Amino acid sequence: MSSDSEFKFLQDLLRPNDSKIILLVLDGLGGLPTEGGDGATVLEAAETPNLDALAEQGICGLHEAAGTGVTPGSGPAHLALFGYDPRRFQVGRGVLSALGIGFDLQDGDVAARGNFCSMDDEGCVTDRRAGRIDSEKGRELCRLLKEIEVPGVELFVEPVKEYRFVLVLRGRDLSPDLGDTDPQATGKEALPPKPGSQEAERSANLVQQFLEEARKKLCGQDPANMVLLRGFSSRPDWPTFQEAFGLRAAALADYPMYRGVARLLEMDALDCGQSLENKIELVKAHWDAFDFFYIHVKRTDSAGEDGDTQTKQAQIEQVDQHLPALRELEPDVLMVTGDHSTPAAMQSHSWHPVPTVLWAKNARPDAVKNFGERVCIAGGLGPRFPTTDLMPLSLAHAGRLRKFGA
Repeated sequence: MSSDSEFKFLQDLLRPNDSKIILLVLDGLGGLPTEGGDGATVLEAAETPNLDALAEQGICGLHEAAGTGVTPGSGPAHLALFGYDPRRFQVGRGVLSALGIGFDLQDGDVAARGNFCSMDDEGCVTDRRAGRIDSEKGRELCRLLKEIEVPGVELFVEPVKEYRFVLVLRGRDLSPDLGDTDPQATGKEALPPKPGSQEAERSANLVQQFLEEARKKLCGQDPANMVLLRGFSSRPDWPTFQEAFGLRAAALADYPMYRGVARLLEMDALDCGQSLENKIELVKAHWDAFDFFYIHVKRTDSAGEDGDTQTKQAQIEQVDQHLPALRELEPDVLMVTGDHSTPAAMQSHSWHPVPTVLWAKNARPDAVKNFGERVCIAGGLGPRFPTTDLMPLSLAHAGRLRKFGA
């Protein structure tokens, strides 16, 4: 991948050393006050003595991934955590899903994320996720879709997880400039893959042919009798994480989308399960091989989307119990945050800034004594700082940036 002027200023200041940086991401960490309580959020109500100690010794604040008032998706939010401005570095969910399952995505391929869905006889969507069919059923249906042939293009249909799959088109003169077919609501008809430019008309026709054949293949299936496609995209030519920041990076994420973001930036996505304990053991095992370790925890986000405050709190407390194991590794920088807020009260992503703590041996502690949304407002990082600031801050605290100027 090519270099980019976006990172040139920092690249000129990079100073290699043996320091280690850990970024622990509790997906959807931020929240709102819970009903019937004392105004505390789930994070504030959780018993987190280790996170509180980290906050007292480190520096805290609240970050925003895509700007004030903007609710970020998981992909853009993670790109911001990795130092890439998501408003400039944009990529569709199709590429992230394909890379997340290890698909060999080539230049010029067009990828889309697919959902198996349920439709009524009038063609209206009745369930965008087909009752959340299990992964085995998803693989079975993908085998049916693999039989589809469309003249002029090579098709790949690969299962991801449960009701999700990836569609990849490979051939000449393809364009990802296509509209989603997912109406994002039930009771509405699926949308056509509308071309956004004249160059995309051929691709739109090819996708439409695939959809017509998919309807035939899935006819009679229950509940997954059709598919929805979104996030059409091709792999972009961006600087790798190592090119941008001079760090050999390992990703400990079990969910395909987050592995996809890591692989897009050419991080080494290590094979790991859902267990945080297992992820930490892998960090220990690969401690000498990498400079930067990204560890992802998914259940905090899914619990928030389900409106399940008890599970979200339990997940936060479980992470807190594992924090000493990370500190025992003696990293030079340890950051704990979320990619975005997922308040259980809203059951969705939100625009609310995300609590963050940065601990380092040379950090200047602020007055924050515990880890939570309200106290982080007064932290030294600020009440609304750009998420992209975390990477240069971590490099500085790790001693990896030279002085600027004479």
